[in-house]
Amino acid sequence: MLSQFISLIPPQVLQVLLVFFLSFLIGLEREEVKQREGRRLFGGVRTFPLLGITGYTLATLGKGQLLPVLIGLGVVAAFLLLSYWHQLTVLGRTGITTEISGLLVYLVGALVYQGFLWFACALVVASLLLLELKQFLEGLAERAGPNEIVAFTKFLLLTAVILPLVPNQDFGPFQINPFKTWLVVVAVSGMSYASYVILKTAKGKGGIFITGILGGLYSSTVTTVVLSRHAASGEGPRECAGSILAASGMMYLRVLGLVWLFNRKLGQVLTLPFLVLSLLAIVGGWLFQHIPDGERPQRPQAPVTKNPLELRSAFLFAALFLLMLVVTRLAASHLGKSGVYSLGAIMGVADVDPFIMGMTRSTQGTSLALAGILIATSSNNIAKGCYAWFLAKGTAGRWSLRLLLTLALMGLVPLIWIH
Repeated sequence: MLSQFISLIPPQVLQVLLVFFLSFLIGLEREEVKQREGRRLFGGVRTFPLLGITGYTLATLGKGQLLPVLIGLGVVAAFLLLSYWHQLTVLGRTGITTEISGLLVYLVGALVYQGFLWFACALVVASLLLLELKQFLEGLAERAGPNEIVAFTKFLLLTAVILPLVPNQDFGPFQINPFKTWLVVVAVSGMSYASYVILKTAKGKGGIFITGILGGLYSSTVTTVVLSRHAASGEGPRECAGSILAASGMMYLRVLGLVWLFNRKLGQVLTLPFLVLSLLAIVGGWLFQHIPDGERPQRPQAPVTKNPLELRSAFLFAALFLLMLVVTRLAASHLGKSGVYSLGAIMGVADVDPFIMGMTRSTQGTSLALAGILIATSSNNIAKGCYAWFLAKGTAGRWSLRLLLTLALMGLVPLIWIH
């Protein structure tokens, strides 16, 4: 019944109502600011709808031609320029937000006539968000330092500029795909950048255990080193050891996310064992750090040591990934399973990400890739246990080593079912 009634209404009426509604929303927001701040602004709940209707009317009279709309835009811009000049010379204010909103409302009327309804609505919604979130956005600009802005710009460079230009096809005897190679860089950089932002936001909040959780998402090795140095003073050894274990639990989640991005079949096989290992490590670390040890722990700063989006690091990771891809395929072809297992154990001492990404592109079967990843992650846990034992020393170092050795052994249990 309603659809039949709407069909009887001329489409021009519906368009005019939409223009009036969208323009009224902008005018209402500006009117609210005018009354709240007690200062004179250009336009309000009456002027803005009139601007929108003017844009729609000129587009209708010009039958969709661009010239009448541009002439009207010039006239409206002249009035808005006079308003801005008055603010600048008489009132001493430099804000031009209201005048730009007036130009936008005029263009919304022309867009609705042309049938760009979604675009017109999206512009108005985005404008309302920008106008209403003024204080939040200005505060965000104050909180975000130049390093964060440069980091985000670099991330856009990696994703929006470089990635679409990279050819998406296989080359050479090793079937190297430049697009997928760069996609690996984007994925790892994006995950590191996201965790970096979380760490910056939560810096100094939540205590040692939250530091371990967030730091493990960024880099469990870096987190282990930072917490081990903190524990070296002898403060809160159980809390530090439990937090280091939880950081390694987060490593399993991070690795699982990366594998799912590039090899769903392998990700499906790894999901259950990695979720179990992660849960055991996080819950075990939380329980262990609640055991009283007679010391009053201090709350360290979150381990944000560097910006994760240095382009030099991104290119280095791409080179390491290609190297691991070639080496793992050569090892699988000439040395068999033992070569891949040995390589995984060696790479686990340093950075497991390039090796694991190479395993996701392995053509030797899921079982070999799964075994290599399990060995690499367990090797990495053993290495972190040694780091903690050497850096933390004392009680915290011994407990961290024991906990991570236990986690490493548990991480090798799925190898029984593989064979």
